[in-house]
Amino acid sequence: QVRVVEAGGGLVQPGGSLRLSCAASGSNLHIYDVGWYRQAPGKQRELVARIFSVGTTNYADSVKGRFTIDRDNAKNTVYLQMNSLKPEDTGVYYCNADIWTLSSGRETDWGQGTQVTVSS
Repeated sequence: QVRVVEAGGGLVQPGGSLRLSCAASGSNLHIYDVGWYRQAPGKQRELVARIFSVGTTNYADSVKGRFTIDRDNAKNTVYLQMNSLKPEDTGVYYCNADIWTLSSGRETDWGQGTQVTVSS
């Protein structure tokens, strides 16, 4: 099973910035499309941003103009740059990656999540 790990969460004041990373471990793998999701307390998990194999992206309306998703294929890593953070951005952020591996073929994997708290 591929291990997908998120990092970069933390406590930040409104208006601040964080940069999250999502890294897939192992060799002989290829990452296709990747989505960043978040889940606030008492709410369902929602899609925040997605990046496809060809590099195209889409964003939830609530984060357009503030968040940017990008990827470094050489590092098997996808990033989420979050600027102008608001309290409503608070939640656990999860990475979901569609991955091909030599041993297992195509699979979709979730990371463990990283906590983002926006509060003064």
